[in-house]
Amino acid sequence: MIEIFIPLALLFIIALVKRIPRIGGDIRVALLVAAVSSAIISGLNIGETVLAFVDGIDRLSWVIMLSLFGSLYAESQAKLGAIDTTLNSLRAAFGNSPKGLIVAIFITLILAGSLLGDAIAAATVIGFLVINSLTELKLKPEQIGMIILLGASIGSIMPPITQGVFLSASLVGVDPGPVIKIAYVTVTIGAILAILESFRFVRGKTMPKELIPEQSVIQILKERWKTLIPLLVLISIVLANTLFDYNIFTEISIFAFILEPLKEIRIVQGITFQVVSAIIIAFLVSFLFPAVRRDTKGVFKNGLGKVNQTVQIQICAGVMVGVFYASGLIDKVALMTEGLASSMVKLGGALSMVVVGMLTGSQTTSQSVIVTFLGPILEKMEVAPELIALGASHIAAAGQNMPPVGLTAFVICGLIGGILNTKVDPLKVMMLALPNSLYFLIIGLIVWFI
Repeated sequence: MIEIFIPLALLFIIALVKRIPRIGGDIRVALLVAAVSSAIISGLNIGETVLAFVDGIDRLSWVIMLSLFGSLYAESQAKLGAIDTTLNSLRAAFGNSPKGLIVAIFITLILAGSLLGDAIAAATVIGFLVINSLTELKLKPEQIGMIILLGASIGSIMPPITQGVFLSASLVGVDPGPVIKIAYVTVTIGAILAILESFRFVRGKTMPKELIPEQSVIQILKERWKTLIPLLVLISIVLANTLFDYNIFTEISIFAFILEPLKEIRIVQGITFQVVSAIIIAFLVSFLFPAVRRDTKGVFKNGLGKVNQTVQIQICAGVMVGVFYASGLIDKVALMTEGLASSMVKLGGALSMVVVGMLTGSQTTSQSVIVTFLGPILEKMEVAPELIALGASHIAAAGQNMPPVGLTAFVICGLIGGILNTKVDPLKVMMLALPNSLYFLIIGLIVWFI
C-alpha cells in the first residue's frame, strides 16, 4: 500500500499546492519526485531506474517528437506566410458576414492547434491576428476569449495531427489509426457546435466595411498558392495513409531504407511514426523557400521555445511512466480496483482527469498522470483499448478548459487584455466555453460505457 500511496501523494501535493516554496505547482518536479520515490520504495537499483527512465520516455517518444517537429513546422509556416494565406483565403470565402468571419477564424485556430498540438501556443500564434478583427465586430473581450480558447483547444485534439489522441494511444499501448478515424467525427461535431454557439455573439450585427476582404479566394490563391505547398505535402501524406492505407514511408524504398534502422534506436524511433515523418518532410520542403531559409535560426529558436514547457512535461511524464511500470505499481493499482464496480472506476477516473486538467490547464498532464494507471484497469474491465484512448483524449480535452482555474483561459485573457488594454475575466471565458467542454466530457464517458 505504501508503495502506491506515497508516490501518488507526493505527485498531487507538489502539483496542486502552489504555496510550497520553489517547487509548488511545478508539474515537472511533481512527476520526477513521484518517479524517484516509486523507484526507491520499490527497491530499484540505479541501473534499473535509468533503464526505466529510458523505457518510459521511449513509450512517449512519438508524442514528444510530434510536439517538437510540429512546432518547428508551424513556425516555418508562419515565416512562409502560409497561416496568413489560410486566414485570408478563409475570410474571402466566408468573411462577407460576421458569422462567416467567425467560421474563418475558427478554422484557422483549429488548423494552428492541430499543427502545434498545443492550445496555448495556437492561441498565441493566431490570437494576435484575429483579436482586433473580432473587436471591430463589437464582441466583448470574454466572447473573443471564448472563441480563441475553443478554437485552439479543439485544434489540439483535431485529426490528423492530434496530440491528444496520440498521447492517449501511446499510454494505452494501441495503434492510434482506428482511434483517429472516430475522432474525425467526434471532434468535428465539437467544432461545429462551438461555431454555432459563437454565432449568437454577432446576431443582428453587420460586417464593418474595412473587414470585408478586397480580394476573392481565387485572387489570393493565385498570388500566394506557393506558400501552401508544404501544407499540401503534409496533408497529402497523412490522408494517403488515413484514407487509402498508402504509407509512403514503407512503400517508397528510399524512405524505408532511411527509417528502418532508426526504429531500432530507443527514443529516436519516435521520428519514424508516420505523422511525425510526414511533418519532417513538410518542414524540409519549407526550406525550399527563401523566406524560411533567411530566418533558419529564428524558425528553430521560436519553434522550440513555444513547446519547451510542453516537451519538458512530456519527458518528465515519460520518466514517471517508465518507473511505475518497472516497479510494478501499475499492476498493483489494477489489483486494488478489481473489487470496485466498473461504473465507479470509470466515473472516478474521468473526474480525476477533469480535475487535474482543470488545475494544470494541460491535457498532457491530465493524461500522463491518470491514464497511466487507468488504462490497464479499464482493459481488465474489458473496455476496448481503442475506446479507452478515445475517451481519455476527449475527457482530458474537456478538463483543460473547465472552470474555475483553466490555465489556457488565463493565458488567453492576458493576451487579449494586453492588446486591448482592458481587463478580461477568465472565469467568464471558461463559463462561456463550458457547454463545449461538457460535450467532450460526455463523448468520453459514452465511449467508456459502451
